[in-house]
Amino acid sequence: MRINETLTEKAITAELANRFRQYRISYPMTREELSETAMVSVGTIARFETGSDIGLCNFVKLMKALGIAAHFEELLPDPEERPSRYLDTYKPRERASKAAEKSGEWKWGDEQ
Repeated sequence: MRINETLTEKAITAELANRFRQYRISYPMTREELSETAMVSVGTIARFETGSDIGLCNFVKLMKALGIAAHFEELLPDPEERPSRYLDTYKPRERASKAAEKSGEWKWGDEQ
């Protein structure tokens, strides 16, 4: 199954859990061995493999223990490595804001 924005959060979680389980089994590594390597409980691994929430920190530990943490770079690329960064006029944004609405009619400052 391809993961995309049309899937529900539960469907994405279930697919990630299934893929993780397949990676662990093909490694090959038992839950107990992974538990010792990742320093998380066997119950945490079992919960994750059934699609339950285990927390981001535990997820990172599990990914590192299987040697697949480098894939996080694809998941969330470094914003400093965007092509626009190499422009002479590049200035990193400091906060997000909405674009101002433009109305077709011009008004004086006291006419709101």
